[in-house]
Amino acid sequence: MIERKKTRQVSIDNVQIGGNAPISVQSMTNTDTRNAEKTLEQIYACASHGCDIIRVAVPDEKAVEALPTILDRVPIPVIGDIHFNHELAIQAIEKGVHCIRINPGNIGSNDKVKKIIDAAKQAHIPIRIGVNAGSLEKDIKKKFGITADALVESAMRYVRFFETQEFYDIKLSLKASSVPLTIKAYRKISERCNFPLHLGITEAGTVFSGSIRSSIGIGTLLAEGIGDTIRVSLAAEPVEEVKVGVEILRALDLRKGPHFIVCPTCGRTEIDIIPIAQQVEAEVRKMKIRENISIAIMGCVVNGPGEAEEADIGIAGGKGQAVLFRKGKILRKISEENIISELIKEISTLL
Repeated sequence: MIERKKTRQVSIDNVQIGGNAPISVQSMTNTDTRNAEKTLEQIYACASHGCDIIRVAVPDEKAVEALPTILDRVPIPVIGDIHFNHELAIQAIEKGVHCIRINPGNIGSNDKVKKIIDAAKQAHIPIRIGVNAGSLEKDIKKKFGITADALVESAMRYVRFFETQEFYDIKLSLKASSVPLTIKAYRKISERCNFPLHLGITEAGTVFSGSIRSSIGIGTLLAEGIGDTIRVSLAAEPVEEVKVGVEILRALDLRKGPHFIVCPTCGRTEIDIIPIAQQVEAEVRKMKIRENISIAIMGCVVNGPGEAEEADIGIAGGKGQAVLFRKGKILRKISEENIISELIKEISTLL
């Protein structure tokens, strides 16, 4: 069992971050926030796949004007993402966003940051301080280069300022596109403070490469007990980010849900295991299972009930057929064309 570092807890509406709260999955809409209906459609899709918190870009006043419509109908908390313009941050807070994300380095003077802090205090919402390797302050970059120490120093500079304002409802992110750099930075900041940490590899890539890079970076830190909330940043629809994020948590037993045990296939298999596994996984995802259940899809008797005997339910293929088993005990034989429907039906009886 992973022993998580205990951090200070903050609340984003009804979702707790840090402390003993479950690790949450976040994503960000890629719609034009000014189009409230399209944005809401995307938020609902993300929520249906396990997203806990959503972030929306607030690039101008028209986006601010759309926020009340969005906030009135969202199923999950909304974070307003602000760059450069402190007035937009204040307006978004006044419209009711549940959290603000800023990079204080591109907001401007401490006076402007203080105005955002004051607004957040009044609204009783937290602020995420987001530090990126690509937007480090010039003096820090000159002293440290683009390194983990630079990211940590940048974050701590803002933390110290927020603390002088007696504002502690903070969560931090220190992101880079380099996986090793990101891991090193989070390890260091975890030793320096106890504010909750938002994990992610920024600009990670496409669904294929970005999922791998994010899984390595985020997964490594989570396995070490570091991190309170995550976002998988992909060049893809936000739902894909959510799917990967949820799966990372399930792989580390940090979120309940279905776990698939699928053999890699080989020359022994006598049924077409790949499409069967893909279709069963897709059908099970639709079932929105929130409890742990292990499902085995094995290609032959060698890798069948024996290697997957602890699975709650599973099949092992033979010539044009498969055996259905529970916890290693064979229940019956089923023909290849009925494998998917019979397996799904059997899974339903476990719920």
